[in-house]
Amino acid sequence: MKPVVLNKLDQADRAILNIIQTRFPLVSRPYAAVAAEVDLSEAEVLTRVDALKDAGIIRRIGGIFASDKLGFSSTLVALKVAAEKLETVALAVSAYPGVTHNYERAHEFNLWFTLVSRTEAELEQILNEIMCLDGVLKLRNLPALKLFKIGVNFDLAEEEPCC
Repeated sequence: MKPVVLNKLDQADRAILNIIQTRFPLVSRPYAAVAAEVDLSEAEVLTRVDALKDAGIIRRIGGIFASDKLGFSSTLVALKVAAEKLETVALAVSAYPGVTHNYERAHEFNLWFTLVSRTEAELEQILNEIMCLDGVLKLRNLPALKLFKIGVNFDLAEEEPCC
């Protein structure tokens, strides 16, 4: 997948992205509602959203929930993985249903992911399983003590970056 340069997006794409990332319509036909707002057809909005997904601009569309408020346990995990096993370990980690993010890092701890589970005991069980994966050398469980960031929205209204 080729990276897309933001200045290649037209105003309609930018408007669609601004709407769906900050105030996705909670109606039976959300893309029709977006279309009405940006003065396009529902089919055109769907085509543009599909193209933005294909280009990697949109990773996923879905709700974001406060897992702790729903009674779940979550943590950030740092793994030190043998370089030759990194991809295999990353795929194994990503196969767990509670893994929401999984990134390679240029660091001694070269694989970082977030994990959400129903209970603290289940979280510990999963971490123990992951620690036993072939290639995992060290694991650091880094649970949040206090949440400071609640979301990220990119204002795409401007043609050029402001800074």
